[in-house]
Order: sequence, then structure tokens, then C-alpha cells
Amino acid sequence: MSTHRPRHPFRALRHWNYRLYFIGQLISLSGTWMQTIAQNWLVYRLTGSPAGLGIMNGLSILPLFPLALFGGSLADRFPRRWLIVITQSLMMFQAFLLAWLTWSGHVQVWHVWVMAMLLAAFQMLDVPARQAFVVEMVGEEDLGNAIALNSSLFNFARIIGPSLAGLVVATLGEAMAFFLNGVSFLAVIAGLLAMRLPGSTARRVRAGSASDPLAGLARIRADATLWGLVSIVGVSAFLSMPYTTLLPVFARTSLWGSAAPVVARLCGLVAGSRWGGALLSCGQPEAVAYGLMMGAVGIGAVAGALLAAAYGDAGRRGWMLTWGNLGFPLALLGFSLSRSFPLALAFLILSGMAFVWQNALANTLIQVNVEDAVRGRVMGVYTLAFQMMMRLGGLQAGLMASALGAPATVALGAAASLGYMLWAHRRYPQIRSLA
Repeated sequence: MSTHRPRHPFRALRHWNYRLYFIGQLISLSGTWMQTIAQNWLVYRLTGSPAGLGIMNGLSILPLFPLALFGGSLADRFPRRWLIVITQSLMMFQAFLLAWLTWSGHVQVWHVWVMAMLLAAFQMLDVPARQAFVVEMVGEEDLGNAIALNSSLFNFARIIGPSLAGLVVATLGEAMAFFLNGVSFLAVIAGLLAMRLPGSTARRVRAGSASDPLAGLARIRADATLWGLVSIVGVSAFLSMPYTTLLPVFARTSLWGSAAPVVARLCGLVAGSRWGGALLSCGQPEAVAYGLMMGAVGIGAVAGALLAAAYGDAGRRGWMLTWGNLGFPLALLGFSLSRSFPLALAFLILSGMAFVWQNALANTLIQVNVEDAVRGRVMGVYTLAFQMMMRLGGLQAGLMASALGAPATVALGAAASLGYMLWAHRRYPQIRSLA
């Protein structure tokens, strides 16, 4: 019975290096979410078509395959902290450049598409190193808890970033959101530079087999459980995750009628405040609705991540992941059928919780079942599966939504995803028993 008791959900924060990382990432990821919202909104404003959003996702696929595998190989050969410092600096430069283009009034939709492709390239070098770096900050004992807390901070930033972005874009424009994201990278870079790492860790240079970028794929293919986990994440990213690409369309079409009174009340409260009246005007109120929807996803995701942090190490990871696999598409079906804005927000909260149970626990279970010598390359394959399938899904969803509408597109994807998850539930029964 004791193995099923929850443990302290924040125990990984006892590590000094991880505390620095946690705080820096919370600030930086909030800025990243601000840019994501503003970037999607800018593309939809410039094109007026869901296809424009889909094309942006499609172009972002181009750098994924070579750079995800290359990034994983780098993470197994060189000091991960310095790799992260370099990639975070590159992403900061991208954000400032996009802010300048938008502020100058010269921005065109192809600029945003190119900037999105550039950001995807930097992320493919950054994410494998960041995910493999966690064990260096907390050790094997607190690895699962730290991964769950990473998910909670990622999704807590999803509450802060989109909520701020909705107001910033509506009142100050997209360029300010891009600029604030650039500034936010300074926090994580400063935290990384302030860390105290063991000398042996800081000097990691692996030779020989570490130069093989395909070793991570071979390791996953050799283990049916790892293969099942990666396939679940990839299929879900392709069929279910594209709903985030289409949220701007929901905000301006099927949900705007019931969202308008809520947004008007919120804008009235802000404009009537002591500081807001002189500064804010809510010139793009639909952007506020978009921010609120992304914020609802973040609320559910934070709740799910904290539950995973508390109970995930208590022998329930496999079952929690299974509930996430099934619950995520079910919640999206409910969202796609909703025409009430408050009800849609409720379903988005549930989808955020289920998504975290699926992906954060899959990430944990993969990492605790692979060796550190190949961890970076395995996480490179995991990142590739998620990012490539999510962007391919965004492309197909944008094109489908132009013909069928956003609600029908999300519903069809969720139904197909649910069908695969039910099949995987029978095909990989060992996943349910993973602790």
C-alpha cells in the first residue's frame, strides 16, 4: 500500500541547479507562449485563412528530421548546459528580429513563415539537450518528479503567456509580444550560467558510438515498450494536437458569439482599472478570446502535471498515461461540438490535463528506461516524433479546416486518435503496468 502514497510534488526543487532552471524556464516559456499566440494571430490576420496557419506548420517541418537527430547526438557528446545557452541565445535573436520586422511595418506573411521555420530549427537543437540535461540537475532519484515539474512549469507558462498575449496583442500589437519574448530568454540564460555542476558533468565529451545519430532510433526499435510509447505520442500529435493551430479560427468564428460578452466584460474591467484606462483599448477583442482558450488549456495542464508529480512515482504512471491517452481525444470531441464559450473552456481544461498525463508520463517512462550514454539521442527521436507529427498535423488540419471548418476538422482528428488509442491499449498492455 505504501508504494501508492503520493510523494511531495515539489521535491526536485531541493536541488539548487534545478531551482535556477525552473525559475528561468518559467519566465522564458511564458515569453515563448506569448510569441506563439502572437505569431499565430499575426498569420491569421495577414491571410484571413486557416490554410495560412497550416502552411506555417508545414514549413516548420523542413528542419526537423536532420536537426533533431543531430541535436540528440550533440547532447550525448558535448556539455549540455553550454548547448542550451547557445540555442537559447539563437532563439532570443529570432524573437528580436521578428519584433523589428513587425514594428517597422514591413512584415509580410512569408517573413513569419521563415521565422517560424528558423525557430523550429533552433528548437530541434535545444530540446534534446534540455530534456537530457534534467538528470544532471536532479539525479536519477528525482528524475521523474523533475520531468513532471517541467511539464507543470511549461503549462503554467501556458496560462501566463497566452493570457498576457491576448491583452498585449489586442492593445499594443504583436510586435510587443515578440519583443517581450526576446527579453524573457535572458532569465534562463542567466540561470544556466549561475549553475554549479560537477566537473565531470561539465566536461562531458563522449566519443565513438556517441557520434552515431541513429543510435537513439535503434534503441527504441529494439524495445517494444519504448516503441509503443513513441507511437502513442506521435499519433496523438498528428491527430489531436492540431486543435491548437485552429484555436484562432474558433475564436473568430464558431465560438465568438458566446465569447463576445465574456471578452467585453474582461476588457471593461481592464480598461476601467487605474492603469488600464489610459493604456489599453482592446482593439482586437477576438485575440483576448484566443488567449483565454489557451489559458484554459494551461490551467488543466498544470493541474495534471502536479497530480503526475505527486502520484507518478507511486506506481501509477502506466495507468495515468492510459487515462491521458483516452481522455485527451474525448475532451477534444466535447470541445469541437461546443458552441458555448464557458463549456468550451471547460473541455479545454480537461484536454490540458489529459495531454500532460499522456506526454509528460511518456517522457518520464522513456527516460527511466534508457541509459544516459544514449539518452540525448533517444530524446532526439522522441522530440522528432512529437514535433514533426504535430506540425504535419497542423498542416493537414489547416487545409482540412479551409474545406470542412475548424469544428469538423478537430472532431474527425479526435475520433481517429481515440480509435488508435483503443487499439494501442490492447496492442501494448505492458504500458499499463509501468511504474
